[in-house]
Amino acid sequence: MDKSIEAKKEKKDFLLERIRELEERISKTKYNKKTQHAIGLYKAQLAKLKEKQRARSKGKKGKGYAVRKTGDGTVVLLGFPSVGKSTLLNALTNAKSPIGHYAFTTLTVIPGILDYKYAKMQVLDVPGVVRGAAAGTGRGKEVLAVIRNADLILFLIEVFHPEHFDVLKKEVYDADVRINQKFPDVKIVKTARGGINIGATVKLTRIDKKTIEDILKEFKIVNANVVVREEINADQLIDVIEGNKVYLPAITVLNKIDMVTEEEIKKAKNRMKPDICVSAEENTGIGELKELIYRKLRIIKVYLKEFNKKADMEEPLIMWENATLKDLCLKLHKDFVDKFKFAKVWGSSRFPGQHITKLSYELKDKDIIELRMK
Repeated sequence: MDKSIEAKKEKKDFLLERIRELEERISKTKYNKKTQHAIGLYKAQLAKLKEKQRARSKGKKGKGYAVRKTGDGTVVLLGFPSVGKSTLLNALTNAKSPIGHYAFTTLTVIPGILDYKYAKMQVLDVPGVVRGAAAGTGRGKEVLAVIRNADLILFLIEVFHPEHFDVLKKEVYDADVRINQKFPDVKIVKTARGGINIGATVKLTRIDKKTIEDILKEFKIVNANVVVREEINADQLIDVIEGNKVYLPAITVLNKIDMVTEEEIKKAKNRMKPDICVSAEENTGIGELKELIYRKLRIIKVYLKEFNKKADMEEPLIMWENATLKDLCLKLHKDFVDKFKFAKVWGSSRFPGQHITKLSYELKDKDIIELRMK
């Protein structure tokens, strides 16, 4: 064997061994006030090793899935092979995804459109993933890359295997996706000198200032001003430092409930706490799932009005929660932002037809908007 290839293999083996060693050490260390600091440092070291591992694997074999985002939000169906993702896609949308009673029926990404309450949401049926997907097993990296660009993850779990949910959560976590969380309210500003200065507006019970300082130093940050505005743990601090995490909402769906008894459904529900139980095959719970997807995407409807005319209440414009007048202008036409003069707003405004001159004005569900241009 070529010496350079052998050296690379040895480095890779050493890296994997160190990762396994740290993971085992973390899992075997009982978390308490005394071990809090040590566990925090182990996790920082582990994060650095995993980042090194990802950097080495970049550019290697594996063709990604090209998916063009469309519609009013993108939902990815994630599950083990043969859990009924294709059947669910067909139940939710107009897609005709192949269905088979065997594993790995879906070998590419199949899109469909969920048309609900005037919103047209893109739903993607991706190949099934298995344990080790984040490390590349079964083209898992390509599948999880699709998820990072989505707006909502739908975990589909078979009623016979509720334990699969824990596996999927770990794979998603290892792919740097954080579900049903928001970016921690922590600000880190590097400075030229002065050491590490930490200020907190809340009482820190899950991590102390010494641990924060030592974790920063593990990442070679020795001078910085840190402000912590909410309770965080070591994992969240590391996420802020690395700055490469994606934060997405998620829905957990227990499927195939038509195939088991009420007692078995109850056991599965106790094991994984799903948001909803369905039978994609029998169309049970599909209407409720559509509503849940709609609400989880935080969709709002706004209505447009022309000058001296009544508002068109038949065809709303679909926006996302926290959208502003600027977002509305951009959705209608790219030139509207520069040409914007003011808007008249009915609904969320202080009084009907209020003149709003700021593009940063936040829209609310069922607002009526009349745009005036220069």
